[in-house]
Amino acid sequence: MKFSDGEVCDAYAIKANFDAIIENKDRHTWLEMMNLLVGVSAPDENTFVIELSEPYYPMLTELGVTRPFAMISPKAMKNGSTKDGVEAYIGTGPYVLSEFVTDEYAIFTANPDYWGEQPAIKKITVKVIPDNQTRILALEKGEIDLIFGKNMIDADAVNQYMDKDGFTVSLSDPTSTRQIVLNTTDPILSDKNVRIALQHATNKENISQGIFYGLEQPADTLFAKTVPYCDIDLEPYACDMVLAGQLLDEAGWLMGSNGIREKDGQKLNLDLLYNSDSVTEKSIAEYLQSEYQSIGIALNIHGEEEQSYRDNMKAGNFSMVFNICWGMPYDPQSSLAAMRAPVYGDFAAQQGLEDKTEIDDAITKILVSTDETERQELYTYVLTRLHEDAVYIPLTYECNKAIYRSDLKGFHFTQTQYEVPFQDFSF
Repeated sequence: MKFSDGEVCDAYAIKANFDAIIENKDRHTWLEMMNLLVGVSAPDENTFVIELSEPYYPMLTELGVTRPFAMISPKAMKNGSTKDGVEAYIGTGPYVLSEFVTDEYAIFTANPDYWGEQPAIKKITVKVIPDNQTRILALEKGEIDLIFGKNMIDADAVNQYMDKDGFTVSLSDPTSTRQIVLNTTDPILSDKNVRIALQHATNKENISQGIFYGLEQPADTLFAKTVPYCDIDLEPYACDMVLAGQLLDEAGWLMGSNGIREKDGQKLNLDLLYNSDSVTEKSIAEYLQSEYQSIGIALNIHGEEEQSYRDNMKAGNFSMVFNICWGMPYDPQSSLAAMRAPVYGDFAAQQGLEDKTEIDDAITKILVSTDETERQELYTYVLTRLHEDAVYIPLTYECNKAIYRSDLKGFHFTQTQYEVPFQDFSF
């Protein structure tokens, strides 16, 4: 096997890549494997050894994700390193990047020295078209053959092309879960009854139909049942405004004369933080504001630009915040692993849970378990605890989307939402 510049892809080349990744290790510790990586060696050209401090069952999954373990030709590195970028994009895949202009286009041509089967399509031009309507027009005019990506196609376009001659629409299994995270250290949300009331007051069916035209299915649980280890028996929180009101009454939040509940002189005011770059999150926030008002909850919504929103989420500066789980193939292991440290908002949000330590311990055991039965039991325990603690309000399951010319054959999605398997396509 060779890289497309002719360099041999052997154990020594793989070690050169790992050395470059390890040199820059701090940038990659969001991936749990990097925290367990002790070192690597290449005793000969056909043998590569990875040493971890503990067994780690998702290792092969993490070696296959988009980054950081994308192996490039050692010749393309800058002085044997990748921390300051690379000289060229040279891999071992079925296509070679032959030309590109940043933010405009990239051209890939079939790799004549590819070690596997030669792809049927010999040349691919990937165009950067930021505007949704312009993308659709380009497809309509035959300037492009395929639009691909979960955020590349809006619901209107999918419905428009669902039964249109000459075009095919494909939707993947759930890739990730759109959710609201509840901060259990918040004075109001520290009461589990209030968190459960919010679960029952959230009409996911209306969000699915009204905002996503049914393309994103209502989410009953933190992860879809199609996600590994997540097909477990959990009782969904049904939308029930009467029950939500009863739970708030029991928690001491009684309806005030102005239609807002009060307790000990305090009004039931909650803040919901969203990413102002997301039109969808703003729409959901406004819908929930109106719904919650009907049972005496004042929901204040505020959007912040993405970096500020992420910084506040990570620091725990929120009562309620929109988030999306890591998605396939990182789920459930990476999403759960990140809950044990301040990577995103999960760690801060869970600090008020009485069973936080037990949940974290079980997640750590999951990651190093070598027994499949034990691992499933641990996953069931963690997912049940998080569900019953009502920390997350799952809203809808995101899916990957594609619209393409109907004479394009062999189209399918892969496990990761970022990969387009061009080598399987033909006309």
